[in-house]
Amino acid sequence: MISLRLTRIGKKKRPLYRLIAVPKHNDPWGKNLEILGNVDPRTKVNTLKVERIKYWLSVGAQPSNTVHNLLVSEGVIEGKKVGVTSLTKKRRGKMEAKVKTDAETKIKAEEAIKAKAEKEKADAEAAKLAEAEATKKATEAEAEAPAEATPETSTEPAPEAPTEPQA
Repeated sequence: MISLRLTRIGKKKRPLYRLIAVPKHNDPWGKNLEILGNVDPRTKVNTLKVERIKYWLSVGAQPSNTVHNLLVSEGVIEGKKVGVTSLTKKRRGKMEAKVKTDAETKIKAEEAIKAKAEKEKADAEAAKLAEAEATKKATEAEAEAPAEATPETSTEPAPEAPTEPQA
């Protein structure tokens, strides 16, 4: 089976990659079937032989994950990009634990917000009931006060203040 891979050809601290067609189990630094282009990750300049790449894909060559993503971003093939990196079991376990604890803290925060809202609502209702009760007592007190005050008051007119004679 033929694979399309990248092989590094750049200097130290100056990477440059060559896209090659090579048998899958052969060394990428050994003999290759064909050079299909160059990739410079620093300048983002890619020179690809699109017709030859399409030919090798039609023959059945399989691109590596990185080459597949490169071809998708260059528009040579259509499809979604694939994941290049893989997680170890230890790292995957940590990520799952983190997601689980994040979900639990989110649920607890939502419950705390709901409890606070319910408490505020109950306090508001209690204050409203207390205010209504106080208003009711005040109206009852006012209703009783005029009834008690009526028998005590006399129907005589109040004396007027003496006025001084005019001179």
